Amino acid sequence: MSVNDPAHPDNFAWNRQVYHRLKLALSLGLRRQLFLAVCDDLQLRNQVAARLHSTLAYPVGQVLYQPQDSQEATSTSAYPRLVTLRLNLHEPNPVAQINQWLANYPPPIVGASKDSPGRPLPVPTFQIVGVEQLTKQPVAVQRLFLHYLRLAEASLSSEEANGFLESSVLLWISRPWLSAIQQSAPQFWHWRTGVFTFAGEPTPARNLNYPERFPSSRNLDLGKIEGATFNESAVEAKPKAQKNTEAENGGVLETLAKPATKVLEVAPPLGFLPDETTDAGKASQTSNLSLSSLSHINQDLSELVLATINTKTSQEEENWQPQQILLEIEELHAKQAAPQDLAAAYQQLGNAYRLRIEQGHSTLENLMVAILAYQEAIAYDEESPQLPDILNDLGTLYWMLYRTPPNVEAGQNYIEQGIEFYQLALKMISPQSHPETYARVQNNLGTAYGDLAKFSNPGENWQQAVLAYTEALRYRTVEMDTFKYAACQNNLGTAYWHLGQYNQPVLHLKKAIAAYNQAIAHYNPQQEPLKYGMIQNNIGTAYWNLAQYEQPAENLQQAIDVYCEALKYRTAATMPSACAATQNNLATAYWHLSNLPQTTKESKQKLLKLSIIAYAEAINLAHSLKGIPLSFDLFAAHNNLGLAHYQLVTDIYFDGDKATRSHHLEIALDHHLQALNGLSKQPEAYQTTFAYVVKTIRTFHSELGIQGQNLALSKVPGQLLPEILSKL
Repeated sequence: MSVNDPAHPDNFAWNRQVYHRLKLALSLGLRRQLFLAVCDDLQLRNQVAARLHSTLAYPVGQVLYQPQDSQEATSTSAYPRLVTLRLNLHEPNPVAQINQWLANYPPPIVGASKDSPGRPLPVPTFQIVGVEQLTKQPVAVQRLFLHYLRLAEASLSSEEANGFLESSVLLWISRPWLSAIQQSAPQFWHWRTGVFTFAGEPTPARNLNYPERFPSSRNLDLGKIEGATFNESAVEAKPKAQKNTEAENGGVLETLAKPATKVLEVAPPLGFLPDETTDAGKASQTSNLSLSSLSHINQDLSELVLATINTKTSQEEENWQPQQILLEIEELHAKQAAPQDLAAAYQQLGNAYRLRIEQGHSTLENLMVAILAYQEAIAYDEESPQLPDILNDLGTLYWMLYRTPPNVEAGQNYIEQGIEFYQLALKMISPQSHPETYARVQNNLGTAYGDLAKFSNPGENWQQAVLAYTEALRYRTVEMDTFKYAACQNNLGTAYWHLGQYNQPVLHLKKAIAAYNQAIAHYNPQQEPLKYGMIQNNIGTAYWNLAQYEQPAENLQQAIDVYCEALKYRTAATMPSACAATQNNLATAYWHLSNLPQTTKESKQKLLKLSIIAYAEAINLAHSLKGIPLSFDLFAAHNNLGLAHYQLVTDIYFDGDKATRSHHLEIALDHHLQALNGLSKQPEAYQTTFAYVVKTIRTFHSELGIQGQNLALSKVPGQLLPEILSKL
């Protein structure tokens, strides 16, 4: 039996139905039954598990035993019909836990007499909870659990007497662990009797640094995967304290758009196997295709393929016929074909889905089919000369699986699995004889380590990324492929930039700049304006960071120069979100340069005005994008613009009249209030911004008298007035 997981507006009614079906299945007392209960809501899971235990564990309350040779009635504690065990996270072996429980509490013998040995009570059903806690354990422990499930496959297939599955087992898991079991313990999954899925919102895991969630798997535009396509996101960069400015301004909340990274590369597609059936034969076979006709193929694989058959999205996919490949594989199995032929057929299926994914259809189902098909290919032919390419593609597919909803929660597991495949591939590749393949896998390994840094040990993982990119560049030369060489140099620069945030900042930031310069030397701004502008933005950010450690004036001016160069190609018309990010970065660089002690009074006023112009441009562009994700903190930009206006008019060299002062202070207050409105869920940033609001209102009074203060207070929302007045 199996319970699917459609969307249910009435979760209560759905969960009640699932509970009654599960309760009925468990109460039958059948042997060798493996049930999986899927629930992401831990509170709901606990309620259902507790109710099952209270209902089924002791259905009669007490069992009386009456020895035949005794006149006295004696009783013993009831032997449970359902036992609930919490998975041992130090040794996550559910089979061993069940067998240990049975060794400690063997079924009691009932009905024994001088003439009869009696009979043991039935082995209870076992309910295992706590699997979701493995997500918080080291990777080695998680893998150990999956390893024990694979070992349990022998118990499932054995007909010999075994305590495990003499009755039934109910394993409670979350959706991420369901996917992990399907992939890593396929035979254990194959032996399942039923899957019962409860509806409910996931319980957030604690202390996990999840990467940003993508709104739709179809938004993962991978291009050709091989190409140098880049993604950008935000990183917070707190300014270095400057003498005579930090106390006055109370610090600056600001963000810079971090250097852009890239996507992974896969091997060139391999050709399909020749078709040996006629068109008429194909039509006849495919029209009758069903799960029952595919008795030799992994059921999960065939179900997934059949689920994707009717998902064409364009006229160009008329030749999309994976069912034909399934039939060919089934025929090969029936003929007991050579393992190499079966491997080639499974690889053909994997290639078909990989091409579909490259065309932009990177759905969870397509990814899983490609993964399962390639894994079958490896299982049938471990000596294939194409094995390194298959392993590389498996690594990339797992990387993509991590970036495809709803798998972000299990991201660390998927990335680490991808890294293992890349490392296996590298062991089989000679860089001297296959430099292009070797460089490609090293490049992908570097990217995977960079993503792993989001979850754990960021300094160590970015160092591993640097090593991988550096190794790739030993064999990926300009002559071999100019654009791939440049893309890898950009990736190396980004890895050095991140590494500089954790140790030896000056050394690593300078290496980042050197790598970016190597990359940009091979891009023509007229032919590749967006990539050229992106790398210029990366160089500017590295110089901005470097200015916090040495030669601030020179490095900030370098940052300003390259940001201005980037804006020639990252325009509001061609790439508004990227343009807004660079304008924000440029404004921040202007602000810092204006506050250096060696900056002249004339230059300070000019730089603050330039900062105001750039911040205003960034904010206006950001508000015009409406729903498009930004790579910088918009509320921080509002705050920064307010501070720039404030500092301009409070500088002793400002020579404007009272009307001009009032104008700038009003703008400053307005932007601080806009920032405050968006920071209600960020207590620390909220309090800092609130302090800016109070200070600006005080300045209204000191610069423009009581009328100025009243003007400022008239702009403040009513709910804030009591707290503000108490601080004035």
